[in-house]
Amino acid sequence: MKNRAPFLVYTVLRLLAFLVPLAIMWFFFPIFREYWWLAAIFAALIGMSISMLFLRRPLTDASARIVERRGGRSSAEQDDADAEDEAIAGEAGATTRRED
Repeated sequence: MKNRAPFLVYTVLRLLAFLVPLAIMWFFFPIFREYWWLAAIFAALIGMSISMLFLRRPLTDASARIVERRGGRSSAEQDDADAEDEAIAGEAGATTRRED
């Protein structure tokens, strides 16, 4: 499972955690065919519960992969952001000195 894209795996599992309860309610409980919006709400709640209970590991893998990918290019971007912060702080300090 390390070779697969963890974000894609997590997304597919989350979709299945929503669609399977929705299909079960839609086909086995006729009242939900009329009140489809209520079936969608219940399926969302069930899917969220399933995801919180059973999909912790795929979420951790997907999050780690995102952090890993952003960490590779963050050094140059971080230096640029630090330079901008220093320039803004320098301008703010200069304007407060002029006003005094």
